[in-house]
Amino acid sequence: MALASVLDSGTLRSGLSGVAGRDFLSLGDFTREEILSLLALALHLKKLGRRGEPTLNGRSLAMIFQKPSTRTRVSFEVAMTQLGGTALFLSGHDLQLGRGETVSDTARVLSRYVDAVMIRTFAQSEVEEFAAAASVPVINGLTDQDHPCQVLADLLTILEVRSQGLKGLKVAFIGDGNNMAQAWLLAAAALGFALDVAAPPGYQPDAAVVRRAGDLAAVSGASLRLLADPEEAARNADVLYTDVWASMGQEAEAAKRRRDLAAYQVDERLAGLAAPDHIFLHCLPAHRGEEVSPAVIDGPHSLVFQQAENRLHAQKAVLLALLGDPGGLAGAWLDAGPED
Repeated sequence: MALASVLDSGTLRSGLSGVAGRDFLSLGDFTREEILSLLALALHLKKLGRRGEPTLNGRSLAMIFQKPSTRTRVSFEVAMTQLGGTALFLSGHDLQLGRGETVSDTARVLSRYVDAVMIRTFAQSEVEEFAAAASVPVINGLTDQDHPCQVLADLLTILEVRSQGLKGLKVAFIGDGNNMAQAWLLAAAALGFALDVAAPPGYQPDAAVVRRAGDLAAVSGASLRLLADPEEAARNADVLYTDVWASMGQEAEAAKRRRDLAAYQVDERLAGLAAPDHIFLHCLPAHRGEEVSPAVIDGPHSLVFQQAENRLHAQKAVLLALLGDPGGLAGAWLDAGPED
């Protein structure tokens, strides 16, 4: 799928220009055209591979991790390396944040050293406070509320395999209505497709996020439903999506969550209700036998490793767009016209 077929070069240029220099805290902060332009750039960068000239020479990204990571750390670090820049890993133990320095003071200091900051932490309010004090772009690498980088890679995966793009798309998110479910609500609301979130009582998405998504959906025409029945959500879905039942910081609740969410496992029976050509996605790490059966995650409909790879390409697009593409790769691409 080439987004050049649905976005003309003027829209692409306008979309990327609208992203330059901004924070990337939630897909709900961006217009449909801006998100599609990021996806178009990511598709182009993936096709280009390592053949392009580095465009972030001399640029640096500080990466703050207060939660462990595999895909987020590696994809951002490799993305900066392939683009010619430098990524600095900073754990909570490496910063004075761990000894009481304020978030805003840390943001002001790092802004004088680096060109952008990526944060993976617990509270969304901490990322927002950091962004408010920083004078460089701030990227949300994951919070307990949202995970925009992951959903961007998920959308890229869908566009690669779905010839009709997002038109008529129905996504079913089944399980805990956590940060991934909430990120999907905001993405669907911004882009205007259908999303069902099936979760039991007590595990539904945050009410404030639901309200915000509802406001966006009123403009975009998205269909958003919060359900208790996983079968209703899965029926005729183009994409089945799930996540672990106990996220980081919830380990003490794991046994209770397994009991409460047992009926929400994405197994062969549930997958059989989806569209015949559906795809299965999971942001990983996965617990086979809990939120998903081995036959589904390792089966022919699963694209979880393609999805994981796409974190790299989506991250490269975000970095290029936020930092204004100083080397001109995106600008030259637009001048020449993106390839189909």
